[in-house]
Amino acid sequence: MRACRQSGFTLVALLIAVAIMGAGFAALGELASHAAQREREKQLLFIGQQYRQAIAAYYQRTPGMVKHYPKKLEDLLADSRYPETQRYLRRLYPDPMTASADWGLMEAPGGGIMGVYSKAEATPLKTGGFSFRDGNLAYAARYTDWKFYYDAFDSPNGLRLTR
Repeated sequence: MRACRQSGFTLVALLIAVAIMGAGFAALGELASHAAQREREKQLLFIGQQYRQAIAAYYQRTPGMVKHYPKKLEDLLADSRYPETQRYLRRLYPDPMTASADWGLMEAPGGGIMGVYSKAEATPLKTGGFSFRDGNLAYAARYTDWKFYYDAFDSPNGLRLTR
């Protein structure tokens, strides 16, 4: 009878230990998931800035008086408007949030592409600590609201100051 009670307590203690370990592993998985998402957010901010700078350079270096935005993202890889090909990006970056090359494109008022955004519908973890240029991203409810664009008509340097 006594051995039966002891094995019952041992079984209960073992089940409690397994439950605690399971909760610990779940918490660890949650932390790892958040860390991975934060890393992808950093990549998205970097890549978005690369696209913004490339679009700005393409626009500003348009030969002649009338400036143009690129018609497609590939135009940023090889601009043939000059005798010698100009390159504004080394490669087209994939969207780190969706792991896809399919970006949302912001159409410029006169045609062409003025910016890119992720098509990911998830809620961002980062809500503060953005650079001045990306300050409007703090109010974004989803990654699709993180827009990286160059607008030559908003300010002298082409970056929107309010939104």
